[in-house]
Amino acid sequence: MARILVIDDEQEVRLVLQKVLTDAGHDVVSASDGADGLKQFRASPADLVITDLYLPNQEGIETMRQLRMEGPDVPIIVISGHPDAGAVLAVARWLGAAATLTKPFSSEDLLSAVVTAL
Repeated sequence: MARILVIDDEQEVRLVLQKVLTDAGHDVVSASDGADGLKQFRASPADLVITDLYLPNQEGIETMRQLRMEGPDVPIIVISGHPDAGAVLAVARWLGAAATLTKPFSSEDLLSAVVTAL
C-alpha cells in the first residue's frame, strides 16, 4: 500500500482516481490545484504523485519541478485531457515523469502505471 497524492482541478476525476486507487489498497489524498498539492505534500509526503498538466493557480509542469526539488525520489505520473497535450507530456517525461497518461484512460492503465512507478 502506498500513500498517493492526486492533483486535478476536476472533482469528478479526483473522485474516480481516488476510488480506483483506494480499491487497489492505496491511501489517497487529493488537491484541486498545484499550490494546494505542494502544501499537502509538504505536510505529509506521498509515495507517489499523480498530477494533471493544466491546473489553476500553478500548472502541472511547475508543480512537478517543485516536487522534484522537495522530493527528488518521489515518482510522478502526469495526466492530461487537453487536445494538445502531447508536446507537454513529452516535456514531463523529459523532466522525469515515471509515466504519462492521456485522458480518458482505463483503470487498468492507471493501475499499471502506478505499479510501474512504485
